[in-house]
This record gives sequence, structure tokens and C-alpha cells, in this order.
Amino acid sequence: MSDDESYALRLTNVSRRFGSRDVLSNVTLSVPAGKITCLLGESGCGKSTLLRLISGVDRPDRGMIEMAGVEIAGPSRFVEPEDRKIGFMFQDFALFPHLDVTDNLSFGLRALSRSEQDVRVTDVVERIGIEHLADRFPHSLSGGEQQRVALARALAPEPDILLMDEPFSNLDQGLRERVRKETVDTLRKIETTAIMVTHDPQEALAVGDLIVLMRNGAIEQIGSPFDIYDRPASPYAAEFMGPCNRLTGIWSEGAISTPIGRFHADLDIPDGSMAMACIRPQALTLGPDGDGISARIIGKTFMGESEQIDISVHPLAEPLRVHHHERIAMAVGEKVGLRLNGAQVHVFADFNPLSQS
Repeated sequence: MSDDESYALRLTNVSRRFGSRDVLSNVTLSVPAGKITCLLGESGCGKSTLLRLISGVDRPDRGMIEMAGVEIAGPSRFVEPEDRKIGFMFQDFALFPHLDVTDNLSFGLRALSRSEQDVRVTDVVERIGIEHLADRFPHSLSGGEQQRVALARALAPEPDILLMDEPFSNLDQGLRERVRKETVDTLRKIETTAIMVTHDPQEALAVGDLIVLMRNGAIEQIGSPFDIYDRPASPYAAEFMGPCNRLTGIWSEGAISTPIGRFHADLDIPDGSMAMACIRPQALTLGPDGDGISARIIGKTFMGESEQIDISVHPLAEPLRVHHHERIAMAVGEKVGLRLNGAQVHVFADFNPLSQS
């Protein structure tokens, strides 16, 4: 397989500016063929703008976009959206209310003969498993059924790349997880190259083969779900993927010293420098007072499958947060013992605040 064949899409130093604001700054990204890539980040970080540039409804100010090694947007060429073989699945499904499911699927196939349209619609209906919906109108479909029809319509023209902008956000939680799994299973089965925008890190971890974490119009980190979660490249990446307890300390002899322990890491900073440890709530365990570091429970929140417990530890100014899957009988105000359970602690030279501001 050649390099161009292994990547369906390449972006090189892509930038977009609206007025005086840089919405995207020098974004370079390779999207693997036949995989699901998730663009993840907070609102306003540039992920939807990036999707618009890829689809062709907007143009980059600088940089180049290539599909299968062919330039589709850049200094020497711009390919119109209808000529890019890129499908788009909208957040609100955007089904035509006056057309039944079959006619909705046929709408984007008007360049084909009627017989070719029929073959294509029959094929995609069978692949998505919506034969029983073929004669129905959108108003008579549930949210999950509308989502499957929208997916079928996006796939009917046989696009080389499918773009999805927050495709499950309009569904209720229980339905969202089921429909998301069905959609992802379908995309993997037919080996579709898909790029999905989401602001939800848990969704990105569940769906993406590759996650592109964005921040302020730039890429913060690119990697597999395990890379992003287990090996965050920055304090921002660590906290965005899940809550963290942040502890600053002095770096010495390859480790940071904190009030709850000394944590080793591979950092190239001089001894005596300040560093920061990010400790996830599930990395901490509570036991009886005397078993571990002395702490006191100052708050408890029952979350169903787990319990969130806030504890104070001398001399820390801020409380630590612990997630326990076992019920803790101790009440607010009681003293407990705090231990680390061996889960990974992330250590960074940068200990600035983790917000975007």
C-alpha cells in the first residue's frame, strides 16, 4: 500500500481567519482510510470550521487539503463540494419532510439513471437494515430511525469520506448510545472513512480509531483513544479527557515530590523546577484511618455506579476528589486513610491553569 492509499485525506498547514480572529492555525493532519477519526474539543475550538473546509463549503486562507494525494483546496486548485465525493451527515438529520424514505435516499442520486438509483437505494437500505422504513415519511419515524435514514442517505452516493457533525447530540441518552453503536458498527463493517465532530470525550473514546484533540484553532494532540487517555501530551489534554486532581511540587532526581507521594516521569527539566502531577480520581483509594495518608471526608455525591468523594489532606489548599465503585460507609467529617492504587499518574513540566482562557 502506498502512502497516498493509506490516508484518505491530508491537511497541510491549513489556516482560516474570520475578521481579526484566527479560527484555525496551521492545522496539519492525516486521516487514515477506512477508519473513524474524531475531531474533539470545546465549542469554538475550530473543529466544525475544519469540517466545512474539508467538505468544500468554505475555503482555507492558507495551506492545502488533499484527497488520496490529489489537491482539492489550496494555492493551485479548488474542487467544488459536489465534485469531492464527500458525504455529510447533519446534526438535525435534514430529511425532506415531503418525501418518503426511498425518495429521500434517491435525492442525491439524480445524476444516475432511474434503474441505477433503484439499485443503489436497495443496496444501502439492505446494508443499513431499514427495508421496513422504505415507504415511511420522516414525521412517522422515531429519532433513531431518522438517524439511520440520514446515515443511509449520506452513504447512498458512495462517498469516499463521510463527515458527521455531532450526529448523535439530538438523541436522548439511552437512544444515543444504542444508535451510536449501530452506526459505528455499520461504518466499520463497510470500512467507511469517516470524520466525526464531537465535544464529548467519552464519545470520542468509544467511537474513534484516531482522536484529534483541538484547542483554540490548533491541534493539541493526535493519537489513538489509549494514547490520548493514557499518555496525554499536556495538562490540558489530561484534564479534557477526564477530571484530574492537580498537585504542584518540586522536581528532583527524575520525580516530583507532593504531599501525597513522589512520582517519577521522563521530563527534561532541571532539579528544583516546579512541576505538576495530574492524578485521576479513580487512582485514589480510601480506607480506615491509619491505613495510608491521613485525610478527612468533606463531601460525598452518589452517582449510581460510583460515589464521588471529596477529601481534605494537609497541607493541600484544595480538596482531592476520589471516585469509588465500592460503597464507603464513612460519613462526611470522618477521618480516612488515603492510598494510591497503582493507576498511572501524569506528570508535566507545565503547571499553568488548564482552562483555555
